[in-house]
Amino acid sequence: MAEHKRVPSRRRKVLRTAACAFVALVVLGAGAAVYAYVRLNGNIKSVDIDGRLGDARPPAATDGSFNVLVLGSDSRNGENGDLAGGNTGDTARSDTAMVLHVNQDHSRAQIVSIPRDTLVARPDCTDASGRTVPGAKRAMYNSAFESGGAACAVKTTEQLTGLRMDHYLQIDFAGFARVVDAIGGATVTTTVAIHDKDSGLDLAAGEHHLDGKQALAFVRTRHGVGDGSDLGRIELQKQMVKSLLRQAGGAGLFTDPVKLWSIGDTVTKSITTDSALGSVNSLVGLVQELKGIGPDQLDMVTLPVEAAPGDPNRVVEQQPQADQLWAALKADQEVPRAVVSAQPENPAQAAPTASPTAPARSAGKPSAKATAAR
Repeated sequence: MAEHKRVPSRRRKVLRTAACAFVALVVLGAGAAVYAYVRLNGNIKSVDIDGRLGDARPPAATDGSFNVLVLGSDSRNGENGDLAGGNTGDTARSDTAMVLHVNQDHSRAQIVSIPRDTLVARPDCTDASGRTVPGAKRAMYNSAFESGGAACAVKTTEQLTGLRMDHYLQIDFAGFARVVDAIGGATVTTTVAIHDKDSGLDLAAGEHHLDGKQALAFVRTRHGVGDGSDLGRIELQKQMVKSLLRQAGGAGLFTDPVKLWSIGDTVTKSITTDSALGSVNSLVGLVQELKGIGPDQLDMVTLPVEAAPGDPNRVVEQQPQADQLWAALKADQEVPRAVVSAQPENPAQAAPTASPTAPARSAGKPSAKATAAR
């Protein structure tokens, strides 16, 4: 009897085709994942802070809390010059400096902004080329980054605060603008019109959704609003940080793979980190640790300062408030109320009835404010 030869049914053919397609997608997906990982890792620039500073540093916390020094560089290299304008020669300074303290269970955080014109004792440093940079007893805080790079900025900040900077993140003008565009812009509100020819910002009073270039102008504007001081500009930066957190939280990053890839590619191209954060795995781990912290879980203050003796264009730490602030962070406690209640005003949130002809305050003197920037 002849053997019966089976002919695959149409249903079996469909299942076989689907199985082959699935295997192909898995293989292609794995290849895409490997490509993405290698690409993103290759984007990240890092600095070996620990190797350059050695062991002569404040001890790291053992309770799970940690600190990150976040710097914004005012480099005019490449596309930065087109966005920023002005001229700083071949050097770059820390235009913005924030100490981020994350509490022990990673449910809340505090950010302390350090005015760039704060006079500090800058320690001896070694720059990226191994050259010794002599310290100074009375130097502007942002001169540390300009003179000795990231490691010197970290060393100066640790000496100022008494806190270990466990990580370091740096972003320049162009990188900031790209990141803002990647997450879909940022919404800010101002009760006064802002016109600043230096930063290029031109806003009427009201709510505005800004693109990257406008957002950069917003955080850099100084002369077009308030008393023209750096303290006022810091308040605008606080508002922007809260806005970006809200925008990122609603951007659907983990439900839209295309958007996630775009943002990841943009962010990794735009930052410089310490070597411990210099990989995709490490950055993802940091994001996971911070994912529960939104605008409502973030307290933002400016380092208490006062006009420097003999130089109203510079500021120095105001005591005992400054020491109380750093001690609170070291003990993983809330920002002292005495610090919160004396914060500078946000010039974008000035009372609409305020007289436009009121005399400007000294650039080094913050005005009182009753509530925290929360």
